[in-house]
Amino acid sequence: MRIFLSVAISSILFASINVIRYFLEDKFFIPYSVIIIDALLTMFMMGALRITVKIVYQEIQRSSKATIRVAIYGAGQSGLTTKRALDRLIDSKYEVAAFFDDDKRKVGKRLEGTLIQHGSELENFLMNERIDQLIIAIQTIDNDRKTEIVETALNYKVKALRVPPVNDWINGEINVKQIKKIKIEDLLGRKQIQLDLGKIGEQLSEKTILVSGAAGSIGSGLVRQIAKFNPEKIIMLDQAESPMYEVDLEIREQFGDSVAQVMVADIRDHDRIKSIFKTYRPQVVFHAAAYKHVPLMENHPAEAIRTNVAGTKCLVDLADEFNVEKFVMVSTDKAVNPTNVMGASKRIAEIYAQSKNEISKTKYITTRFGNVLGSNGSVIPLFRKQIEKGGPITVTHPDITRFFMTIPEACQLVLEAGTMGEGGEIFIFDMGKSVKIVDLAKKMIRLSGLEEGRDIQIKFSGLRPGEKLYEELLASEENTLKTHHPQIMIAKVRSYEFESVNKCINELVSLHESQDTMAIVKQMKSIVPEYISKNSVYSQLDKQYS
Repeated sequence: MRIFLSVAISSILFASINVIRYFLEDKFFIPYSVIIIDALLTMFMMGALRITVKIVYQEIQRSSKATIRVAIYGAGQSGLTTKRALDRLIDSKYEVAAFFDDDKRKVGKRLEGTLIQHGSELENFLMNERIDQLIIAIQTIDNDRKTEIVETALNYKVKALRVPPVNDWINGEINVKQIKKIKIEDLLGRKQIQLDLGKIGEQLSEKTILVSGAAGSIGSGLVRQIAKFNPEKIIMLDQAESPMYEVDLEIREQFGDSVAQVMVADIRDHDRIKSIFKTYRPQVVFHAAAYKHVPLMENHPAEAIRTNVAGTKCLVDLADEFNVEKFVMVSTDKAVNPTNVMGASKRIAEIYAQSKNEISKTKYITTRFGNVLGSNGSVIPLFRKQIEKGGPITVTHPDITRFFMTIPEACQLVLEAGTMGEGGEIFIFDMGKSVKIVDLAKKMIRLSGLEEGRDIQIKFSGLRPGEKLYEELLASEENTLKTHHPQIMIAKVRSYEFESVNKCINELVSLHESQDTMAIVKQMKSIVPEYISKNSVYSQLDKQYS
């Protein structure tokens, strides 16, 4: 613009002199054609000179730095945008050595001068070429294929990265800082869940929804999902002040100030919870508040009973008293044939909700799933911290396996199950394949650019009290019923008579005052006969019955 203005001013000056001289002497000072040609040539030469200087300077700067050779997987718009983002960088030199794509129609062509090769050639290419980074730039890619690509890169010590979703692009462009390392969560996720948005909307739209445990991983995830369905109000209930404050700020920023109402309260405090029900009259309740750490609850069974059983009982009873339409409880796979206090306490809570369904107009529904990626207490954040500290990574047993699911995936399935539930069901989610924890640790080490045994060690600490080698979901055809959703099944479980269940649970809760852990666990085992302790001091109670 500055060049244009300066040339325009000088050309106008010459033209003005021409006009003045023509009136004075009937002659032109400079022919107009020369003025036009001079303006065009001057603009071109001044612009070219400055561009040349800049290019030369950039090349000198780049040549002083080591070249980072990059391969981009995905030769579509996302891949092209990624290449252009790298080309724009001045302070470091990236060289895009090749594009890879599984679309045979693109193979053999060039994208801005760079050859596109078929994905099957990736391993051979990495074997013969020096590549520092592999960027996966395909927005929709099968998770198994993504894992295969990342494994190939890691085998040749190539750093694997990914581009952000299109929604996160800025004005249709990618910022290089948005290109992140592949995380273990990216490899354990599955295909996007297909939800019946219409039915979920009917259940939640313009209704008051109460979410207990709203500051936790699942509870806050449910709040984020529910807020999208235009509820009248979301009552976010939790006793954890600081996490609740952060969730509240996030919801207000995304959905406005009127969507959610924070209630700092303890689900074990009957009077406080009753006042909340009386004030807000929730129509749907999602119960996600619970103690969930197996080793801690194994040492504190009285607190597990007080929160997971008595707290659930409080909410279940108030939902019935205030005519809540649906009560959806979040349970765990550890409630199946429990081997620890935490799992048994959740199973007892399930039993109470099921039995209450038989005598109440409220529909009580239970959802059961395994470990959630990134949740509080998950092994992945723990492993990540241990890797950052330089190790060692602690794994309890070389053969231990777990099921994993992402937080959004789990919350979406909870909403879907809550919508289809008619009361009394225990919905089980398809958790996919179980993952060996030691393999998970090894992959996280490699994704961090480190080498097991050389840079960081894996240490086996032994099974903790109450811990299983593997979790069960009762997800076989013999003990589950299919639903219209391929990832949701209904567990076949026996029914319970409310009066007898209520009596047993009241006796259990009353034992809290005694703080007699053996008596508490003994009562738990009488309610849940399949509860057999493992690697625990409570195993002696099982021997008494055998």
